[in-house]
Amino acid sequence: MNPTRIRTTGIAVAAALALPMTLGVLAPSASADTPSPSPSTPSSPSASQPFGPGCSSLPRSGAGSADEMAKAPLATAAAQNPNLSTLVSAVKKAGLTDTLNNAKDSTLFAPTNAAFDKLGKAKLDALLNNKAELKKILTYHVVGKEITPDQLSHGSFTTLEGGKLTTSGSGTSFKVNDTATVTCGNIATANAKVYLIDGVLTPPSS
Repeated sequence: MNPTRIRTTGIAVAAALALPMTLGVLAPSASADTPSPSPSTPSSPSASQPFGPGCSSLPRSGAGSADEMAKAPLATAAAQNPNLSTLVSAVKKAGLTDTLNNAKDSTLFAPTNAAFDKLGKAKLDALLNNKAELKKILTYHVVGKEITPDQLSHGSFTTLEGGKLTTSGSGTSFKVNDTATVTCGNIATANAKVYLIDGVLTPPSS
């Protein structure tokens, strides 16, 4: 065989063998240059989870837990929470249990027991024994729509009592009427959202 032809054939075979090796070396480099997707940043607060320092008082499971409250209508769910026993008693005295349980897509700004305690025993007893005034104040804490956390920053809402209440704040820190702080917010019930607050709200007309 012609020596020149042998050399040419050898060079061609060597080049063919080298090509896959070259591509194998280059392939990881091309892959490394492909940017990986950035992780999504969760919203704050979560659109579906309760938030706030007062949420630590909610039982982790069983009656009064967020999961169990989500299964019950508003007044029944509130009765599961030991921090709302004064409110639940007031709702019964005012004859509002069925109203809250049958409400559709509502929001309750729920004063805790500590919030009612701030009124003092004499004032609280007088309120609990005045059904008309009690009903007026309690319905002022209820809004006829479900309020999501992102609506609290600069909110203005008409209550069942007829007056307006406002909300302000950011992140997980919010106030109602600039006087009461949301201690645990975005608690779901079967027909409403609940925001626990540390003060009793007073209607503008009172």
